[in-house]
Amino acid sequence: MDFKAVINNYMEIVTKKYFCFTGRADRKSFWMFVLVNFVISFVLGLIPGVGKFLPAVYSLLVLCPSLGVTCRRLHDTGKSGWLQLIALIPVVGVIIVLIMCAQPAKDADNKFGEADA
Repeated sequence: MDFKAVINNYMEIVTKKYFCFTGRADRKSFWMFVLVNFVISFVLGLIPGVGKFLPAVYSLLVLCPSLGVTCRRLHDTGKSGWLQLIALIPVVGVIIVLIMCAQPAKDADNKFGEADA
């Protein structure tokens, strides 16, 4: 995957799918979004003087798209998007949600949408 495709995926999720909690998201688009968020937060944290606050502000700005893409990723595995509430359990909750998001997609169509071809 090239850099342009990664950025296009990120921009699509942050702009066109900002409040989208329906449908499905494949593993590739989910993990590329997570990677870009991690890199941006890391770089913002390196800025002298305001590096303590910018990653938190950025996280708030992308909270809705992050919840949406996680919901769609869980849909792709055949699970309800509400399962991401498990992440509220300290420490282990986030790990459980990440494991669920790492599972392969259901090949068949499910109640959340059609399978990718």
